[in-house]
Amino acid sequence: MAQRVHKWDDVKGRSSKLLPEEIEREALRELDQEIIEGDLRAVREAAGLNQVEAAKLAEMTRGEVSRLENRDDYRLSTLRRFVQALGGRLEVIAHVGDKTVKLRGM
Repeated sequence: MAQRVHKWDDVKGRSSKLLPEEIEREALRELDQEIIEGDLRAVREAAGLNQVEAAKLAEMTRGEVSRLENRDDYRLSTLRRFVQALGGRLEVIAHVGDKTVKLRGM
């Protein structure tokens, strides 16, 4: 059986009374995980832009945006420039043992 997927915009306004607290927390945790596991294409699409529009904002060519979205390794300065051009903010978080550190200057 195929899993039914809903867009967040379609369900976010529903009353929290529809779900028990535990289920709602788990759903939000899964949503956060999906966001964490997204790629640069997902970032661009979340901004509502196609590659040509994103390229213009980031002062890149469409081909550069395409290559950037398909890379496995990025320079932080390139990521920051791309995300900021889309109106976002880049954060880098390091998890070491039971400690979490948000790196400054990102």
